[in-house]
Amino acid sequence: MNNSARGADGANASTPSNISGPGPGHNAWLMTSALLVLFMTLPGLALFYGGLVRQKNVLSILAQCLGIAGLVTILWWAIGYSLVFAHGCSFFGGTRFAFLRGVTAAPNTDYSYWVSHNVFAMYQLMFAIITPALIIGSVAERMKFSAVMLIVGLWMFLVYFPLAHMVWGIDGLMNGVWNPNARIRAIDFAGGTVVHMSSGWSALLLCLFLGPRLGFRKEIMAPHSMVLCMVGTGMLWVGWYGFNAGSALGADGIAANAFMTTTLATAVASFTWAGLEWLLRGKPSVLGFCSGAVGGLVVITPACGFVDANGAVIIGVLAGAVPFFACTKLKSWFHYDDALDTFGVHAVGGTLGAFLTGLLATATVNPNLSATAASQNGLAKIVGHMLWLEQLKAIGITIALALIGTSLIGFLVRATLELRIAPEIETDVIPSAARNLTVARNSSEHYEVPRSEPDLRYLRGSE
Repeated sequence: MNNSARGADGANASTPSNISGPGPGHNAWLMTSALLVLFMTLPGLALFYGGLVRQKNVLSILAQCLGIAGLVTILWWAIGYSLVFAHGCSFFGGTRFAFLRGVTAAPNTDYSYWVSHNVFAMYQLMFAIITPALIIGSVAERMKFSAVMLIVGLWMFLVYFPLAHMVWGIDGLMNGVWNPNARIRAIDFAGGTVVHMSSGWSALLLCLFLGPRLGFRKEIMAPHSMVLCMVGTGMLWVGWYGFNAGSALGADGIAANAFMTTTLATAVASFTWAGLEWLLRGKPSVLGFCSGAVGGLVVITPACGFVDANGAVIIGVLAGAVPFFACTKLKSWFHYDDALDTFGVHAVGGTLGAFLTGLLATATVNPNLSATAASQNGLAKIVGHMLWLEQLKAIGITIALALIGTSLIGFLVRATLELRIAPEIETDVIPSAARNLTVARNSSEHYEVPRSEPDLRYLRGSE
């Protein structure tokens, strides 16, 4: 059967595959991974964010996640996949795969000899969906749905598509593993720069651009349901195995290593964050465990296929500590209203992960770091030495692209339509549409949603 390990398909393989084409085992794993990554957004991220907002805003979060999934899928089919993964220049792909033309069950050998091209395209689509969905956490509870959709559509073209091509495209500027002519020999296994840094830094700019929620730092804005938040966190953790281990593009030893390092870093980070709460506030919280788990998942993402178990534990400790202080101290010092800590977790965590990858990556767990392309562009010589410098270059380009692109989009969209919902809607305890629906279902004009008073000591960023 054609289900050999990826090494059997290499040019110098000692045991070549007997049958050419995609392998059923690898295809099955990548299809499963695609489902897991979509599961991270729908319903994982929707429930995680939905639990963190106030009760009246839950449906808006769910609608935005669903809307983004539909919009990004259309853009991906039309031109997005081609702009990321077709041959082009160092910054953009071409139009060869526009409307998924030529994307069939045969492999695209630029990226994999063992996975069908259409499966690969759908797997990468799931990354494109969750990335802009992360951004809505920073502007939750105050941005119009129409503004969210327009911003996301423009952001995909100005930020995500070019950045993804630079990092993962076969001729991308920063694809140190696979582009023998890469000018920046950086590495990113599953999206520390492409997904987390791009969304996190863009989120910070948008929340500053939009301004704080009405009543910010004056009223209690506690999560309405830690149960939903915990359920969403569990779904994100499970789905993240498709995100990280799936990025090996095969059910092989590299995927196995990514599976292990993802588990270790996430568990350690979750325990570290809650431990810091216990130490500094006298009591750990469910929100702390959840935030730490997500922080660990974010920071290990670019490194999971390049570091060993000990490296993953180091990453886990730092992933629990650094984003903790970003979420609890930076927000308090600078008074920006990053509603659900997209910047504190994804921008800070993604940047930290990209840098730590340069310090902890080793070719002993991923021989691609010393393979042909890496040898030709010089990556193989700097792994374990000066790779961190190349990572800093990639970090700088990612931040610049996210901030410049998002700034242009913000000014353009603000000149086109109103960004914020009306003040009377934002401050309404139960929006009128929801109230009418409640009345219709309960045959009462005086139905009130019960509310509980949270313990302010454990409200993230309230100090």
